[in-house]
Formats: sequence, C-alpha cells, structure tokens
Amino acid sequence: MRETIAAMRTERVLPVDDVALSYCEAGDGRKAVLLIHGHPFNRTMWHPQVRFLKATYRVVVPDLRGYGKSSLPAGCRETRLETFAADNLALMDALGVSKFVLGGLSMGGQIVLEMFRQAPDRIEALLLADTFAGLDSAERKQLRFTTADRLEREGMEGYAREELTKMITPANAERLPDVAAHVMEMMTTTPRSGAAAALRGRAQRIDYLPTLREIRLPTLVAVGREDAYTPVALAEQLHADILGSKLAVIEGAGHMPNLEQPDAFNAVLGAWMQGL
Repeated sequence: MRETIAAMRTERVLPVDDVALSYCEAGDGRKAVLLIHGHPFNRTMWHPQVRFLKATYRVVVPDLRGYGKSSLPAGCRETRLETFAADNLALMDALGVSKFVLGGLSMGGQIVLEMFRQAPDRIEALLLADTFAGLDSAERKQLRFTTADRLEREGMEGYAREELTKMITPANAERLPDVAAHVMEMMTTTPRSGAAAALRGRAQRIDYLPTLREIRLPTLVAVGREDAYTPVALAEQLHADILGSKLAVIEGAGHMPNLEQPDAFNAVLGAWMQGL
C-alpha cells in the first residue's frame, strides 16, 4: 500500500493561477477518469484504483492545492470548494480532456458536486464515496474552524493520531498495518497551512442538496459499512436524491473503503464503469 507513484507516468506540475498543481496520470484509454482525494490526504490514496483502472482508462490523480506536493499561495488562510473545483477543471483543460468520469471521496466528493455545478456538460458520470451534500450543523461548522486553528498552531501529528481509527476502522488499523501506515503518512505529511485553509473554506460551503436533484448522470454512491464520519444513512440520502444512482455499501470498511477493502471497492467500481 505504501508503494511509490512509480506505477504511474512521471509526476507533472501545472501552473494554475497562483499555485502549482502536482498530478500524475496512468493509462492510455480513450475514456478519462479524474479522482479527487479527501482531507487530509493526497493523490496516493487512490493507488489501488489507479492500478486497477489504468489498463482500460486514462486516470488522472491530482494533489489539491495545499495538499501533497501542490502549493498554496503565501498567506492563504481559506480555500473554498469553488477554488478546488476550478483548479481541477483547469487541469483537465490543460490535458486536453473535454469530458471525463469524475470521482471523489469525503471532501473530494463535495468538490465533485461543485465541479458538476460549475461544468455539468464536462462530466460523463460521477463517483461519490463516503461523502454528504448538506450543510454542517452549527457545532460541526465551528469544529472545522477550531481544528483549523489547532492545526496551524500544533501541526498534523497529534490530529492524525486521534483521527486514524475514524478514517479507517479500529479493526482495520490493527489488521492492515500497511494501510494504517499509509493513512498516517498522508495525514502527517499534509502541510498544516493547506489543511487549515481547506477546513475554513469547507465550513463555509454552499448547500449541495438542491444540486443532487439536477444530476442526470450515471452515479455510483459508495460508502463503508462502518463509516464514522459519513454513515450509511447519508449515502442513502444521496442515492435517494440522485435519480437512477447506484448505492454500494462496502462491508468491513470505514471512511476509506477504497484502501480498507480495495478488492471489493474496485469490483463495484469496475462493474459500474463497464456499464457506462
């Protein structure tokens, strides 16, 4: 699980407005797939899916601004979902990709919804994994601001230790040490400024529930059965509100089923994509 990005093409950097976006791609298929990571991770969270999809598709995996190897403007303290979405649309423009399958997990799923809102004609199909569309409660919104301040002050280490067994299940943290180490590495190497800026921007996002009813694209909603952050009930709401969507509940997984149960996740994803 902790293998390098060597299985992909050479890492590239694209200047977009005031940042340098780092990304990798693999495969030469005619259909392109763009996968958006969640918080506080980076593009390597999609390694099992890149390995699985690259034989058939052209797979693009970016680091969001302020995450992984992508930069953040000096002094930036807030990154909105609208900005993340615009970055990724600019990336696909630069790659000459007019239409693509789009997927994201957690915050990445909310960025997917914002990309659909900005450019619905660009997207062929949607993967929404372990995410939700509605607004935060007042308490959860305040927690994002409080956590952002904490990360800037203390860094990522303590936060990562606390969150590990919420990101993946406690059983998987023990049973899958390589997965646990990979998740910890992603979290602890995320720049504190980028993570904090994203939390502040995400706390102020718009309500995407009305957007769900506008989606008329093939959509796969996936969720880990034991997800502590975005439980199955929230995935069921997405499924109910998106006409014709497919719901897949991945057993034995928490918030990151693509890493905790990659074979099961890939089987569902592959079958769905074949159906496109």
